[in-house]
Amino acid sequence: MYDTDPVPLDSRVRDDWFGHAASWRTWFALLVHGPDAVATGCCALVLHGVSGLPREFPLEVAREDRSSRRPRHDVAVVDYAPFPTVQVGDRAVARIDHAAAQALRRLPRQNALAVLDDLARRHGFTPTRLAELHDLVRRRHGSGRLHELFGLVDARSESFAESAARLSFHDNEVLPDDLQVRFVADGKVVARVDFVWRLPDGRWLVVEIDGVGPHSTEQALVRDAPRQNQLLAAGRIIMLRFRPAENDRPGGIGAQVARVLARHHWRPGRYAHQGTPIALPTAPLTPTGI
Repeated sequence: MYDTDPVPLDSRVRDDWFGHAASWRTWFALLVHGPDAVATGCCALVLHGVSGLPREFPLEVAREDRSSRRPRHDVAVVDYAPFPTVQVGDRAVARIDHAAAQALRRLPRQNALAVLDDLARRHGFTPTRLAELHDLVRRRHGSGRLHELFGLVDARSESFAESAARLSFHDNEVLPDDLQVRFVADGKVVARVDFVWRLPDGRWLVVEIDGVGPHSTEQALVRDAPRQNQLLAAGRIIMLRFRPAENDRPGGIGAQVARVLARHHWRPGRYAHQGTPIALPTAPLTPTGI
């Protein structure tokens, strides 16, 4: 087997590096075990186009004849009970629901929720299909820690970083009052923000996750500045911005947000207008500090 790119995988510079690396590793796993290797678990999710996996996900395949083979180059050969497959190119791949059930129990909680969110957002997993997937997961050893995640799935999460932040909010008991909220002024959308909390004094705490998706480029940050200024000028917004890496600190982003919310005496369950735009006042108010 030869990789025709002379640049080592970890040193390649390309906009789609994460997707490229995931595909590279998946096809490597299939090729080292021959033409009858079947993509399973995370490798199958990659071929189905599911996002949310970690950079170094477990590499595994199954054999069509279910014969046992020793791992090669850190690629495991697994022996699952019979499962349905689909064709991707000339390869057999575990069907997406079974691939997810195989993969989820081996993923960190953040990635498991991100995968579930992506299944709901882009792959047609309705509440009914998610319940069926949950039943598949229940049958597998070590799935107990996953049960709460099914209740947190939200198709509005647009990236791993947003899913990870929501999980941190959950762990710190400060789940947002709404997600992907549009603020409008004079009938025009001023901005769409990641997370909001309605504060008792009528203001809003807004949290934005930078460095991913639509916020990832320098040009996007330049476009965000006027939008942020218009939001803050109304005097109704307290804004916090975080980079995804801040979720790796003890307590994560949720702990920092929880401290701010505690100072403003926020309580959960007091907001009943999820999914509706928020109107900004035309006359600015005098903002107070965090």
